[in-house]
Amino acid sequence: MRLLSLLVTVSLTLAVAYYIYTPLPDAIQQPWKLMMLDAYFRTGCCRADLAPHFGLLSTRGFEGIMKGLISESSPGPVPGVKVSDITFAGIPVRVYEPPAGGEGHLRRGLVYFHGGGWALGTTSECKYFGSLFCINKLNTVVVSVEYRLYPEVHFPVPYLDCLAAAKHFLSPEVLAKYAIDPERVAVAGDSAGGNLAAAVAQEISVDDSMSVKFSVQALIYPVLQALDFNTPSYVENQYMPILSRSFMIQFWVQYLNADLSLVPQFAVNNHSTLQHSAITPELRSRLDWNVLLPQKYKKNHKPLIVEKGSHGVLKKVPGLLDVRAAPLLAGPEVLAKCPRAYILTCEYDVLRDDGLMYARRLQDAGVTVTIAHYEDGFHGCFSFISWPLEFDVGKRALRGYLSWLQNNL
Repeated sequence: MRLLSLLVTVSLTLAVAYYIYTPLPDAIQQPWKLMMLDAYFRTGCCRADLAPHFGLLSTRGFEGIMKGLISESSPGPVPGVKVSDITFAGIPVRVYEPPAGGEGHLRRGLVYFHGGGWALGTTSECKYFGSLFCINKLNTVVVSVEYRLYPEVHFPVPYLDCLAAAKHFLSPEVLAKYAIDPERVAVAGDSAGGNLAAAVAQEISVDDSMSVKFSVQALIYPVLQALDFNTPSYVENQYMPILSRSFMIQFWVQYLNADLSLVPQFAVNNHSTLQHSAITPELRSRLDWNVLLPQKYKKNHKPLIVEKGSHGVLKKVPGLLDVRAAPLLAGPEVLAKCPRAYILTCEYDVLRDDGLMYARRLQDAGVTVTIAHYEDGFHGCFSFISWPLEFDVGKRALRGYLSWLQNNL
């Protein structure tokens, strides 16, 4: 009996270790902490996927657990910062206002869109960032937007929520209410929030009805296109925590309200084949990483361009070519009007090349761009800055981000 118990214990231990262990590059610090975090994330996502069939944890339930985990790892509220939960144009927002005083009468303003694959995340996850922006010599009023999420809504609803809240904030009346300098207002976001920030910045930059526009855009490892899931970074980091290629494709498919059976087709670029006349050569050039990426990132990779694949997929999923969903596809005439940009990318992130290509396209359009690339960075590190989810690269990324805003906003 003892031998059987021992065998069971050893077997379970080995099974758990096998499930948790993921080979990581030597540059990743505290690899076991990242492996544990990734295992937790994978388990939550799997349970959420099975929920409808077995009555398990729903996507919203998993979101609650992630919210609690991140909240526990974030420092508490900063004294003196006023936090208000209100609505902008009917969209729930959380507003952070700096303490009285600061560097002058007029303050900076910043609209922030959280990440989470358009399916996870809340404004509460931005509480520490909001407080930091307020007090860290930035004297900034921060608005974190509670846009609606999958599965309740799909594209373009999250984008439209963010656009409505941003336009409301940029109105002269609201800026005056919060004593914000109309020449110093930023839009920012991480991951899917970076996608929304880029898309909203593009729309507002070409909207002649807007008397106030964003001064800068700050994008943290943004997701910007869904036509090529075989860029060098997607291939190299397809199994990297905490965002694998399969998870990112699934987030895209969910966001665009497509059938999840398309995930394997998307993974091999069967949705963007040469037979699709709507994807013109000029449009393909806007995400041609073979031209847009520096050689150090291209290495020996070859573009995966399929002759024939999924028939009629663009009719089923029109959002694939919609610049509101995929800002990297915007034309140069739109990019030329965009505000100067800060783009943070991580070496070990499937989205690395999306950010680098967008930076290059903005620069080619005449926009000033600062690229902050972290050689030891991984997707999500920007959020992991305090125990028990503390990573040095996350703290460095946050300091660099704040420093850039201090100097450019």
